[in-house]
Order: sequence, then C-alpha cells, then structure tokens
Amino acid sequence: MGSSPGGLISVVSPAYGGSVSDRQVIERMGLGNVCDAGDSAMADKGFNIQDLLAPHDVQVNISTFLKKRNRFTPKVLAKDRKIATKRVHIERHIGLAKSYKILSQPMSPTEASLGSEIIFVCCMLCNFRSCIMPFTA
Repeated sequence: MGSSPGGLISVVSPAYGGSVSDRQVIERMGLGNVCDAGDSAMADKGFNIQDLLAPHDVQVNISTFLKKRNRFTPKVLAKDRKIATKRVHIERHIGLAKSYKILSQPMSPTEASLGSEIIFVCCMLCNFRSCIMPFTA
C-alpha cells in the first residue's frame, strides 16, 4: 500500500496467496513505473528494494541498522524518528481497510477470485473516511 504526502491511499498492490515475498510483490506490480522521478518510498528494515527503484530515481527510506555500533548519532536518530512517524500512517490505513467486514473474515472462493479488486475498493473507501493525518499549517 502506498500513500500520498497528503495521506490518501494512492497505490495498492494486487493480492497474492501463498508464499510470495515482499520483493516479488514490488517486482510484479512495477512500483518503479508507478512512481515519479524524485519520489520517496518507505520500507521496513531488511526490505531491500533500492536496486528496483534506483533506475526510476526513487529514493528508498529505511530505518538505519545499528550494525556494530552501540548507539545512533543524533542526526541518524532524528531521521529514523521522522521515518517512523510517517510509517504509522500506513499502519493506520491498513487497520482502517481491515475494519471492513469483507476483509475481517476468510473469503469465499468467489470472493477470493476477486480478492485484488475487493482489497482495492476497501482501500479506496478509506480515502473517504475521516483523515488519519493531522492537518499542519
């Protein structure tokens, strides 16, 4: 799921069953083709998609790994906090989408065949609910 800077859901990946990795989902949906040059994408730690988006001039923001250091520098810590505050909005969007009854229970075989479309509609309906992002001046 992707969100615009204003907080609207703008990208929803197709539904996949079985064991499909997050990277495979990004490859199959062609996220680089959906984004504009200069866009920014956020991802979880260990979600290595920089090589997929770099040719499209899309920056990937991932929280910093601690590696062998004891602590983060104040600059890195501030950057990670900023990323975390933005990722919360995506988690809220996912929670809102899951609140629709059709997504809160197992899908019938007929519903499963339309799974991608059902998920897309539920996510787009979330755009009409009360804003989850605070208004800032």
